[in-house]
Amino acid sequence: MIKGVTMTECPGEFRWLSDCEELVEIYCVSFVRGLAPEEVLRRFSVDGSTMEETVAVDELGQRSVESMGDDAAAYIGTAKIGDWTLVVEPGGWQIAVDPEIYIPISQGTEVVLVCRHDYASDTFAYIVDGEPVVQFDPVLPDDRSGTDPDRFVEEMREVGLDPDYDIDIDGSCIDFPIERSFALASRITGLHFSPEMLELCFSGEEPLDD
Repeated sequence: MIKGVTMTECPGEFRWLSDCEELVEIYCVSFVRGLAPEEVLRRFSVDGSTMEETVAVDELGQRSVESMGDDAAAYIGTAKIGDWTLVVEPGGWQIAVDPEIYIPISQGTEVVLVCRHDYASDTFAYIVDGEPVVQFDPVLPDDRSGTDPDRFVEEMREVGLDPDYDIDIDGSCIDFPIERSFALASRITGLHFSPEMLELCFSGEEPLDD
């Protein structure tokens, strides 16, 4: 558990997410190690001829909703931050669920992602070289899959995602599962997802080719 934070308290550095109008019912935030944004977009099969250099963060959310397809939003944002490229899919979830997306993006590297989906299941995943190593719904952290599902059990405990939590026994859902998932992602990447990162990401937003 985070020092000074109880299971019912939101991790302080991620309280801003509850007031973020650009990230609401459905979105996916991913961290890809060691690849430039252009390479991530290429692996995402983005058509370079359709890229735009800048779209304001508030405009991007609206445009993504308007152009959302059956299985993904039409726009993503990327930004290089240290050794990682931040990828934001407002209204989308392709990296979280589609092997045709996460396999090429994670080939030869690693991806850490948090996906919120109010109409299906939320997802935390750590993917290496095309293989999910750890994957679970943050409200059910005991039900993990992947090649090494216990890789981050200590880190999970630190952020309040008890790896032994059993909803049938404990009788209630984990509070703030998405915020705790971002705290776990921070433990792995060394990056604290912030409003400034979100703004930086969308200032270099690239539309996906249909």
